[in-house]
Amino acid sequence: MLEPANRFESMRLELDPDLEPDVDPDGEPVEKRPATIFYRDASRSILAKNSSPDVGFTWSVNPYRGCEHGCSYCVAPETPILHGDMTWRPIGEARVGDELLAFDEFPEPGGTRKFRAAVVEHVWWSRRPTRRLVTDHQDVVTTDGHRWLQHRAFRWSSTEQLAGRSLRHLAVVSEQPEDDDYRIGYLSGLTLGDGTFRYQPGWRNHRLGFPQSYWRIALVDDEPLVRILSLLRRFGVEGHIRPFSAAQPRRKPLRKVEIRSLGARRILHGLIQTEPATPSYRRGFLAGFFDAEGHSGDVLRISQADLSVLERVRRYAASFGFQFRLEPGGARASSIRLAGRLVDRIRFFAVCRPAIRRKLAAVCGREMNLDPEPVRAIEPGGARDVVDIQTSTGTFFAAGLATHNCYARPSHETLGWNAGLDFERRILVKNDAPELLRKELSAPRWQPEVIALSGNTDCYQPVERRLGITRRCVEVLAEFRNPVSAITKSALVARDADLFAELARDGAAHVMVSVTTLDAHLARLMEPRASAPERRLDAVSKLTAAGVPVGVMIGPVVPGLNDEEIPRILAAAGEAGAQSASWVLLRLARPLDEIFVAWLEERVPERKQRVLSRIRATRDGRLSDTMFGRRMRGQGEYAAQIAALFAASARKHGLDRRLPPLDASHFRVPPKAGDQLSLL
Repeated sequence: MLEPANRFESMRLELDPDLEPDVDPDGEPVEKRPATIFYRDASRSILAKNSSPDVGFTWSVNPYRGCEHGCSYCVAPETPILHGDMTWRPIGEARVGDELLAFDEFPEPGGTRKFRAAVVEHVWWSRRPTRRLVTDHQDVVTTDGHRWLQHRAFRWSSTEQLAGRSLRHLAVVSEQPEDDDYRIGYLSGLTLGDGTFRYQPGWRNHRLGFPQSYWRIALVDDEPLVRILSLLRRFGVEGHIRPFSAAQPRRKPLRKVEIRSLGARRILHGLIQTEPATPSYRRGFLAGFFDAEGHSGDVLRISQADLSVLERVRRYAASFGFQFRLEPGGARASSIRLAGRLVDRIRFFAVCRPAIRRKLAAVCGREMNLDPEPVRAIEPGGARDVVDIQTSTGTFFAAGLATHNCYARPSHETLGWNAGLDFERRILVKNDAPELLRKELSAPRWQPEVIALSGNTDCYQPVERRLGITRRCVEVLAEFRNPVSAITKSALVARDADLFAELARDGAAHVMVSVTTLDAHLARLMEPRASAPERRLDAVSKLTAAGVPVGVMIGPVVPGLNDEEIPRILAAAGEAGAQSASWVLLRLARPLDEIFVAWLEERVPERKQRVLSRIRATRDGRLSDTMFGRRMRGQGEYAAQIAALFAASARKHGLDRRLPPLDASHFRVPPKAGDQLSLL
């Protein structure tokens, strides 16, 4: 997630001691701050006044500022995660910028999840109550909220939901050090596969009549050359990487490491002639020979003209459980192919650790066909330090299990925070919002009119389920019979159907539910922490059944991304019982333009140029327009096409009317406790 610099001066705030206690549930001190930090909003006002003519309300109530990150997807620091070089290393050692092997958070419609490269964007430490998740092959310390990918249902589930189920599993290979036997094996394999070594014991300087001798490795990829230099230094040999041949029409340029020193050649000859009978040597030999002669495409192949060498490779590989099959040879070379599935190739890379990254990266974009891993037990654990990471794909492999990470979205710079992760990580909570609202509505100066819930961030975001501040605000509005209009993308709004129904009987309530897309994959990319589209439509049905007038807001409409879904969304909204619909065009006021462009590049790079081009077509060549009257709908031919498509679809499904106007005539100030009741 892009985190642009804050354009405003910082403010000072204090942590809320009630929402972020000094001790955890077991009474132990909190040593590291959790990912989500709650602050008490101590301001004495609750009603925000809107002066924009584009918004259909004057007053709004905002119990929260920021939208809850709520990250509890944590595991113990020693938990191994899979890196891009196919090694498994503890998550506690993860750093921002590390490359991982991950996978699709959600598959394309009609497709399957595929392996993807990922980058670590953020790392959090915290102290939390934990669980011990036990499977056939793994024993993981994690938290209740950590999300894992089930094997059969292919859906995300938290730790506490996994009893008796199976997860997606990839074999973990314990990290093994590079000892001298491994280094000798790598040198031998690389030399035998793609090296030139002209030397015999006893040879001296060619000026004395001996043949000219040298040792040389020439390759397209630099990674083996860099590794070789480090390896040679270990044995007292110095070398350098130099150009070898220039690029040709069908060949890339080659670079080389060449050793001509007579003393160095003696050392190299002694090393290459050594064949230690150790697993480390065999691992190194396989890695070096694969870097020289291996191919990683649809299958993993190793080619060589000398069948005896291929038989040596096959014998070494068999000692680690890998089966290579001989394929018919061509005119110049034969090949052996790794039998099995893609997971066997990943294990081969993890065991042997070849150096060429492009060959390793060939697994990306291929189907993630993993074995089931039954969950045998979920046991309670104590509070301890745990770690979470945010990756560019939203996923990673922890202890061999397919797992999810947390998210971040843009945010409140005027509070001194940035427009990236801080929006969801730092939440202002107005605990006394109901009391302040009661005071405002009781004041003689208050003239009853519609109050919106909410005009800033979603008042039904995840923390509301725990705190219930929004519900208590609606209770106050119901007591005063003050009209209210709520807009949310959360299905949690259906929880308060009873209160909205009570107000609706006096014509004093309606609810707008935001539905951006019906595509589950796109929904998770655009709004990863919001309710799924089907749950929002279910909330529409429940509110309608309770007698609450409900409308659907398609917002934001992103040209080139979700605008073509307008007819389908309106059809589903009509079936769910919505009475009205509206739409709003994507607005990209700074710094959201930077964040959105980065989001496109990361999540839907294939659509990036089309989306940006069409946004500019609706914004007079720009990404944003602040002009009242057109900033919500845009201008130009493409914006007119969106408006026409929406109007036709709304008419077809009976959604081309407004919700009934809200009535403030039933407003009253309820008597305070202890007041004598009026005879009237």
